[in-house]
Amino acid sequence: MAKKTQTFEEAMQRLREITETLERGEETLERSIELFSEGTALTAFCYETLQKAEQTLTELTKQEGDGEDE
Repeated sequence: MAKKTQTFEEAMQRLREITETLERGEETLERSIELFSEGTALTAFCYETLQKAEQTLTELTKQEGDGEDE
């Protein structure tokens, strides 16, 4: 499961590891489901992190644009 303190980069690395493990097809069904579930949580964490970053950049860009009009 995704840790609250992990970085985007750490989550992406773990997603790569999970993908490689699942692609090998050597895990049991139960373990594959656990890994898939972890990957789903990591994907949600990464998506949320990217959405927040995009929102921050949009706000910063808007602020810069507002400052030029003065």
